[in-house]
Amino acid sequence: MPTVAQSSTETDWVSRFADEVIAESERRASGKPVVVASGLSPSGPIHLGNLREVMTPHLVADEVRRRGYEVRHLISWDDYDRYRKVPEGVEGVDKSWAEHIGKPLTAVPAPAGSAYPNWAEHFKAAMTASLAELGVEYDGISQTEQYTAGAYREQILHAMKHRSKIDAILDQYRTKQKPGAKKQQKPVDEAELEAAEGSGAANEDDGSGGSAGYFPYKPYCGQCEKDLTTVVSYDDETTELVYTCTACGFGETVRLSEFNRGKLVWKVDWPMRWAYEGVIFEPSGVDHSSPGSSFVVGGQIVREVFDGVQPIGPMYAFVGISGMAKMSSSRGGVPTPADALKIMEAPLLRWLYARRKPNQSFKIAFDQEIQRLYDEWDKLESKVQDASALPADAAAYSRAVGTAAGELARTPRPLPYRTLASVVDITAGHDEQTIRILSDLDPENPLASLDEARPRLDCAENWITTQVPADQRTLVREEPDTELLASLDDEGRESLRLLLEGLDTHWSLDGLTTLVYGVPKVMAGLEPDAKPTPELKVAQRSFFALLYRLLVSRETGPRLPTLLLAVGADRVRKLLAA
Repeated sequence: MPTVAQSSTETDWVSRFADEVIAESERRASGKPVVVASGLSPSGPIHLGNLREVMTPHLVADEVRRRGYEVRHLISWDDYDRYRKVPEGVEGVDKSWAEHIGKPLTAVPAPAGSAYPNWAEHFKAAMTASLAELGVEYDGISQTEQYTAGAYREQILHAMKHRSKIDAILDQYRTKQKPGAKKQQKPVDEAELEAAEGSGAANEDDGSGGSAGYFPYKPYCGQCEKDLTTVVSYDDETTELVYTCTACGFGETVRLSEFNRGKLVWKVDWPMRWAYEGVIFEPSGVDHSSPGSSFVVGGQIVREVFDGVQPIGPMYAFVGISGMAKMSSSRGGVPTPADALKIMEAPLLRWLYARRKPNQSFKIAFDQEIQRLYDEWDKLESKVQDASALPADAAAYSRAVGTAAGELARTPRPLPYRTLASVVDITAGHDEQTIRILSDLDPENPLASLDEARPRLDCAENWITTQVPADQRTLVREEPDTELLASLDDEGRESLRLLLEGLDTHWSLDGLTTLVYGVPKVMAGLEPDAKPTPELKVAQRSFFALLYRLLVSRETGPRLPTLLLAVGADRVRKLLAA
């Protein structure tokens, strides 16, 4: 697939970062593939905020691939991080999991009933499936496997040898944090810091505070498996390390040149990996980007300790959910990519991340807003097809519907999402009824099979059944509201007569739209195609409310043309005949 935005680099953030990444790669002249990276901690459900940690480098990597370069997108599964707290609302998990706090995530049991061997694998699985559906190509790296296999042994020994230098660097930033020190920037909202969590262990200590001095390495206890350990001493020559565990009292002496049950503290671990992997681009959340935080400190440590280069690292902003509180992976019940993909097609979800710069926050709709979002998406597709879309919008669309490897799966006949939602709401997902109604939308070109409308149809059905409260669902009356019909004046009766009279000749979505808007015009002595006036709009709203009350016993409901198609002409006549 060709480059999508070479003509729009002034407005397209992906192309701008791709330019920077390629320039930096050529400056390093390593002869290796371009490396971009993401980090995900499977400490709980990996939510839609965490997905930005992946989608930002994915989109940049994909643009670099389109330009003919070899790229590796590394996703570091930070599964050797400590288990910090028990998330709320996770099925199969209760307070007893608190006994595992301090262990590596891969040493914590999976939720009860899980098919996976441990906590980390359980939460990685859903994200892995979602990334495949989203077309994200990556190389996954388990930090448990890396550390326990001794992959970072030289880097660990090097960090321990230069611990005084690391401590001095960290101390520059600790000073800025001391009471009374001038604040470096506006304080970041606590909830947003938690919401941005997902790459590495942002809240881990930096290895300071021990009476024996500073050590950037933390062993996991050989008895209780927890990281509540203190390094008592370390010998650079022999690499002998002595530690004790404050949790169970266990202690031992090990040779770090042979020992593989521990890890570098986060603020040293991250820059070590930048150098080890040769990372050129890696974004980070707001929790890692404020003064004294991991990305800022890491830049100095990677240069001065590991002789490496800090990657290009834009900060990405908060991702919210329409009608829902801020997200945190340590809390249960937050929407995940898998949840989103049940109610929206993969290209739409990709588009939400592609169209906004990383530093711009945005919301993902799980409420009624999803219908407007789909309308916007369909309108953009039309503009792309007739070449009227702005260059940056066209670029975001192209990045959403495909990657350098090819197009993503799409709905062959993408009918309006709000229409599909209304139809499955009214029919309760009954296939025969659904295809009858959808075929009536365009009688000249009827739907041959429901498969033509999938997966969008399935997404709309999932949204109706999982996100719309029962009291907001549409229930069509079985019998006429005889009391309401009897109370109508002559004007009301005549408006219903005009509607019923026009059903046969207007039985399509467009035709019924003309009919329901036209009846109040005719009642006002106007032509059916007359332009609406303020008075006419009031009459239309009153007429619509009457129809809703007679059909679904409410003042509002699905769009009337769709509702009439769904109910069917015979049943409409039965319910509206005055």
